[in-house]
Amino acid sequence: MRVTNIQSCHLGPEISPEQFISDHFFLCLLRGSMVAYDGRKTYNLQPGDYCIARKNHLVRYTKYKDHDRFEKIIITFDEPFLRKFLERYPTDFSATINNDSFVFVQKETLIANFIQSLKPYYNGEETIDEVFADIKRDELLLILLRADPNLAAVFFNFGAPAKIDLEEFMNRNFRFNISLERFAFLTGRSLSSFKRDFYNIFHDTPRNWLRKKRLDEAHFQLSKNNLKTSEVYLEVGFEDLSHFSFAFKKQFGYTPSELTYGKNAK
Repeated sequence: MRVTNIQSCHLGPEISPEQFISDHFFLCLLRGSMVAYDGRKTYNLQPGDYCIARKNHLVRYTKYKDHDRFEKIIITFDEPFLRKFLERYPTDFSATINNDSFVFVQKETLIANFIQSLKPYYNGEETIDEVFADIKRDELLLILLRADPNLAAVFFNFGAPAKIDLEEFMNRNFRFNISLERFAFLTGRSLSSFKRDFYNIFHDTPRNWLRKKRLDEAHFQLSKNNLKTSEVYLEVGFEDLSHFSFAFKKQFGYTPSELTYGKNAK
């Protein structure tokens, strides 16, 4: 059921602008579309879709506007809120669930009605009046758990990520622009043990390896897949185009534009 007559809004703590999901959040897409990628799987969201974005996952988003508009509902379920909820509403969460970064929720009338119920509390600035914020978050979480009790295993798992295969993880996720502290956390290590294990595996420091790995990937994309420099530098984890061009020339001896120009001239 498509939700109408409400604009973008947000309840709960702000979500991180990083490519790292620090808190679970409920996402309802109202207008426009979105494609997300977590290093393993691509997720496509269309207007009217509901999903749970899961904490401690890496995700890159691409948003597509509809007539210059992209509207969504985001409701954050941070750990302090979830712990208080669990005290008020004891819940069994022994079930297991897959490790997808996005868990899609089946469309149903209760959720659509909940979204519509936000309209009276909407203050016109993408937020809901604080007086009602936790009440509405309680309401939504009760609806979600009733619709799919297995979601309790997602929401109420407060443990840190377990120690995992560092080599496999880094080769899959090197494109994500996050801090070394985040990489260490997601692989179940302290920063010092992450650096030590990393050197033992790759015989290089994380920063050097990430830079070279990202630049090699950029070179491949530019030379083999005909992508533009402006399309590539963000995709491989660089924040700044000029820094990317400088690092690229330092590693390969020519700029990205010289590579693509020379290729097109042949």
